[in-house]
Amino acid sequence: MISRRNIRVKVMQLLYMIEAADSPVAFKKPVEELQKQLDKSRELFVYLLYFITEVARYAETSAQKRASRNLPTEDDLNVNIKIAGNEFLWQILENPSFKKALETDLPGKLLDKDLVKKLYVELTETDKYKEYIAHQGREKAKEKEIIKLIFTQLMLPNESFITHIEEHFSNWDDDADMMDQLMMNYIQKPGSYNLQEMVGPEKWQFARSLLSTTIEKKEYCMELIKPKLKNWDSDRIAVLDMVLMRMGVCELLYFETIPTKVTINEYIDLAKDYSTPQSGQFVNGILDNIHKEMMDAGKIQKVNFKNKA
Repeated sequence: MISRRNIRVKVMQLLYMIEAADSPVAFKKPVEELQKQLDKSRELFVYLLYFITEVARYAETSAQKRASRNLPTEDDLNVNIKIAGNEFLWQILENPSFKKALETDLPGKLLDKDLVKKLYVELTETDKYKEYIAHQGREKAKEKEIIKLIFTQLMLPNESFITHIEEHFSNWDDDADMMDQLMMNYIQKPGSYNLQEMVGPEKWQFARSLLSTTIEKKEYCMELIKPKLKNWDSDRIAVLDMVLMRMGVCELLYFETIPTKVTINEYIDLAKDYSTPQSGQFVNGILDNIHKEMMDAGKIQKVNFKNKA
């Protein structure tokens, strides 16, 4: 479910927190802390998915309330509730993994019903929704598209919704980009997601190995990095850049099934996305330099295996 890039980001974030911690014992069990962070990400994803379904299902609640008015109009008695029967919506609702997540995570306890109503009303006012309910059939692409719209055009841009999420999930700022990516992937292939296991055994092994190796090999990695800094004072380099370079060096040296080109490109992209504007080029130069030196010394041995990045 979570990609290796997502894992690198989570490991990067935790290593950064460790480096920035006031006390060296603040993260005595980093692997356990990483598991907690991944669990929080899973809970956040479940809640976002649950909220989407509640907005869509509010069509029935709205129709019932309008029909029960003292003097209902003809419009009140003929509310179109097509979205409540959305085939993709029910594919989510009937998924055993989603049902189990509702039982274990209890996202309903966090639900802001007024916010659900507000977003549903906004949904009904969009041109896309009006086109959707006016269309008689149920085309698979259109069923998915209207559910996707709830997330991308109503939930994410809404300040009240983001405030609501931040109140309940302290990891939102760190995980927002990942949640967007995961949701788009889920909408494409909902049946392939196990909401009880965001990270499978193989990727969890990669995650904890990357974290542990980067911590254990810190001194050695710094011995390789510092001579390449030239006129830069290592104490003045962005902490995040140093974390990314250490992770990159560890992948180059100790993860034999990950091609060196993949590793370098991944950490260039992470530096561009999460650090300073100059960080991508900076990290690229350092890692490429170390890569060439280690290759010449025969210290990088890669297995010609399936690309696992």
